Amino acid sequence: MSSPPSVPLRETPLAAAHESAGAVFTDFGGWRMPVRYGSHLDEHHAVRRAAGLFDISHMGEILVTGTDAGDFLDYALAGRLSAVDVGRAKYSMLLAGDGGIVDDLVSYRLGSDEFLVVPNAANREVVARALAERARGFDVAVRDVSDDYALVALQGPASRRILEATGDVTGVGVPLDVLRNYAWSDATFAGSLLLIGRTGYTGEDGFELYVPVAHAPALWQALLDAGAPHGLVPAGLAARDTLRLEAGMPLYGHELSRDIAPVQAGLGRIIPATKTDFVGEAAKEPRPGARVLVGLATEGRRAGREGYAVLRGDAVVGEITSGALSPTLGHPIAMAYLDPDAADADDLTIDVRGTRIAATVTDLPFYRSQT
Repeated sequence: MSSPPSVPLRETPLAAAHESAGAVFTDFGGWRMPVRYGSHLDEHHAVRRAAGLFDISHMGEILVTGTDAGDFLDYALAGRLSAVDVGRAKYSMLLAGDGGIVDDLVSYRLGSDEFLVVPNAANREVVARALAERARGFDVAVRDVSDDYALVALQGPASRRILEATGDVTGVGVPLDVLRNYAWSDATFAGSLLLIGRTGYTGEDGFELYVPVAHAPALWQALLDAGAPHGLVPAGLAARDTLRLEAGMPLYGHELSRDIAPVQAGLGRIIPATKTDFVGEAAKEPRPGARVLVGLATEGRRAGREGYAVLRGDAVVGEITSGALSPTLGHPIAMAYLDPDAADADDLTIDVRGTRIAATVTDLPFYRSQT
């Protein structure tokens, strides 16, 4: 009996640029993505000390327009999007009816009746479908424009200087030195529309740049050229993962899932206390006994990894969702879901392939930017 044909991996508009740079690729949610170009540790350190450039064109972009756009997103998402000013962005979540997390996402308010919603790559179709279903009864249009745009992230303490030195980036509406975190500015690149968001997923200052697909390779190269004197390097998914872990940023499919409510992940604040009448309102209800997300630190070099058990004595009291040897801190770190009564315990261990390693509960994030 023959096996079914494999589905080809999707590629971003920058695939050729990654190949010419010697990238090592991996399958990431059905996309062929660069995991590293050389040493992922060098890429990690470059972001902390100078800057790194990431291709995140696999992320989705969903345009929501219409006179009811703000009210609709108040109903469809966990946050209060109608209160977001034009020119700003907001982190929020799409919840299921029972309060579980369908996806976490960022929404940019482009105009009084226009928002750009950015879901995770693996959830693009799920989010687009859910928003379309929830739009019934509202004067809005929901349109998936993901295939029209590429997205690159310029991250690190030198990122502003690099972007300012990128010659073909012109017409910046809000000067970058005054552009606030979770705000955006319009600009142009080679005569085409460019949206610059001061957002990121590394714990450092940085920008996410939305550009039409046709202009993506030229923008990528222009940024690398402008950044070379500042120490900019292309960076892959391996560095991105250790950077976001140090910064205590959850990853969908690890710390966030359909079975987790925001409060368990320490993100109950994304739902305004007075907000009602939205999909997923059940997330506001207490969940007695539900595990909660904590940070764990250990000594030595052996790191706890996803799926490893956390124990208190001989009892399993939790499970690691992400873990690595921190390149910046020099010791292993992890995020884990623990039983509530173990969330502040001082006698925890991690089962690392049969060896018990003492673990200390620590505040998130593990690392805060010094700039």
